[in-house]
Amino acid sequence: MTTANLGFEEKLWSMADKLRGSMDSGEYKNVVLGLLFLKYVSDSFEEKFLELETDEYADPEDKDEYLAENIFWVPKEARWSFIKDNAKKPEIGQIIDKAMIAIEKENPSLQGVLPKDYARPALDKVRLGETIDLFSFKVGDKESRSKDVLGRVYEYFLSKFASAEGKNGGEFYTPSSVVRLLVEMLQPYKGRIYDPCCGSGGMFVQSEKFVEEHQGKLVDIAVYGQESNPTTWRLCKMNLAIRGIDGNIGSHNADTFHNDLHKGLKADYILANPPFNIKDWGGDKLREDARWQFGVPPVGNANYAWIQHMFSKLAPTGTAGFVLANGSMSSNTSGEGDIRKKLIEDDKVECIVTLPGQLFYSTQIPVCIWFISKDKSKTGKRQRNNEILFIDARKLGYMADRTHREFSEENIHMIAETFHKWRDGEYKDVQGFCKSATIEEVRKNDYILTPGRYVGLEDVEEDGEPFEEKMVRLTSELSEQFAKSKELEDLIRKALGRIGYDI
Repeated sequence: MTTANLGFEEKLWSMADKLRGSMDSGEYKNVVLGLLFLKYVSDSFEEKFLELETDEYADPEDKDEYLAENIFWVPKEARWSFIKDNAKKPEIGQIIDKAMIAIEKENPSLQGVLPKDYARPALDKVRLGETIDLFSFKVGDKESRSKDVLGRVYEYFLSKFASAEGKNGGEFYTPSSVVRLLVEMLQPYKGRIYDPCCGSGGMFVQSEKFVEEHQGKLVDIAVYGQESNPTTWRLCKMNLAIRGIDGNIGSHNADTFHNDLHKGLKADYILANPPFNIKDWGGDKLREDARWQFGVPPVGNANYAWIQHMFSKLAPTGTAGFVLANGSMSSNTSGEGDIRKKLIEDDKVECIVTLPGQLFYSTQIPVCIWFISKDKSKTGKRQRNNEILFIDARKLGYMADRTHREFSEENIHMIAETFHKWRDGEYKDVQGFCKSATIEEVRKNDYILTPGRYVGLEDVEEDGEPFEEKMVRLTSELSEQFAKSKELEDLIRKALGRIGYDI
């Protein structure tokens, strides 16, 4: 499923966008996604309520009936029917705030998570009421959950917010096709999954979907994450709650570098999209940190701090897949080249994939995916020690709209299958696309990890025409074109001459 052209999501966005007025995009995000969350939990609750009403032995107001099926208990004053009935009242802001407080009180996992500032004067109450009327369709009943209606709207809205907020807004949003690619390559069937900059929780959602689609058991995976931005942390808590994912993302937002909430964690899989090229990450206070096993990262760029933080979190057989700016593959400034050299010489780099442009809503910086492993000899059936797989995926993808590219399912399958074949022994190099290079080859390239250096140019299909005949034909065609252009030039000269122009 793509994020572009989904139909009703776009219509809903354009209508809800009227609510924004002079509001900052970050505030507006809270307002709209908070309403979406409220509608979801209410739909889910009210469907179960109606079911219990028809059962003479059940009490629809018995909280335990809902908790038994992982449905949030919604008090009367927070139910959508009540909110909709009061949508046109001037005090609708206070009514929604009370609804959020009531839901948090009844459901401890949501404590301090839901937005509660709908009563503030800056929020136009007439438009707020109109927006409530827009949410007329179901998002939380069984049918909607089976079609992931809320997930689609939620993802679409997040992508629109990322686009609206510009280059800094996209830190929390990773395009779904990039997340799916990471998940399909890592295949997190069983174990601990960690994201040190988890944003709105997209990596966790896709990991859970992957397990479900492959008939795995969700109880076999445990998710851990951390997020520094308080608004985004709350979004993640809501997103996980909506999906019924029991994830440990800490009791509060916190900076991963300076306040690691999962100090003892050793993860089997790490999936991450750290913010690109962050300059002010506080590296000057962490010069002696034990995580810098391969060298102290520069104060002016967090890329190699992220790499080493993630490596420090890997279990003995763990693998990390993460998105970084392309500069990370070749930079030699401030000791980055030396850290990369040590990672390569210690045989920790498993695979590098370069991605096409225009995948991200919030930045045009070209990006790549790194895969690093604690012990490459334990990641596949084939021993790939002292080898690195390079994949150049820059030509893949399609334009989902005028400005954004997405990977198709076939693209994702092609890249992931190449990686798995390389790990398990049925792999062959493909000119222009993939190459298994030895560390010796990488050494000769000054430890630069750009796939284009290794995969070569794409093979061009032969058309069967002999070279000599082709040259004769092309020369003849060029001569004809030249003769025609000369003829046209003469005609123009004559025409201009007649009206007195001398050229």
